[in-house]
Amino acid sequence: MFHFDPMYFLFLLPAIALAGWAQLRVRSTFNEAHQIAAASRLSGAQVAQQILAAEGISDVGIERAEGFLGDHYDPRHKVLRLSDDVYNGRSLAALGIAAHEVGHAVQHAQRYAPLVVRNAVVPMASFGSNASWFLLFLGAMMSSFNLILAGIFLYSTVVFFQLVNLPVEFDASSRARAILLRRGIVSPAEDKTVGKVLNAAAMTYVAATITAVLTLLYYLMRFGLLGDRER
Repeated sequence: MFHFDPMYFLFLLPAIALAGWAQLRVRSTFNEAHQIAAASRLSGAQVAQQILAAEGISDVGIERAEGFLGDHYDPRHKVLRLSDDVYNGRSLAALGIAAHEVGHAVQHAQRYAPLVVRNAVVPMASFGSNASWFLLFLGAMMSSFNLILAGIFLYSTVVFFQLVNLPVEFDASSRARAILLRRGIVSPAEDKTVGKVLNAAAMTYVAATITAVLTLLYYLMRFGLLGDRER
């Protein structure tokens, strides 16, 4: 049966601290770079449109998104959604994030293997994130090892998603910086600031992955599948 377990906090506190630090860092880095105007004077939306055209991608739309740093590429509807600070922004932060999201659209167009895998596992990972804890709780209450195994299996899909997401995000950032430099949208000096923004954003994905892995390890130990703890 579930009960207060100090081991859970020993496992998760480092990950929670890292996640908090990553969020603070990405906000502070974005805010700092948002004050630096790009020499090109292009907006994030204009940069996104230029890169899409240069890459021969004509079937991806660009829309505004709500919220701070709510930028993302929607592969199902083939739409880039950029937050207002990025869509209208003419800062190095705006250009870097817009180019990063276009990087995902380029990955999609080229059927970049890790992105294909990530998109395929999204439904199961989403279900696993919501259902795993319920199966683990029910399995513990009913002393059903099969339910516990099912819960752990479902949560492992979340871990797999996070792991495969890392190369997707790092590759999108690499593509973004290379394209911005190649097309002369940013200078080598400006690229350093763009790199800081994208590296800070990448740390949030690293933190999420570490949290997921540590949570899975805790479940494995908690239910006796790893180490010597009793179920």
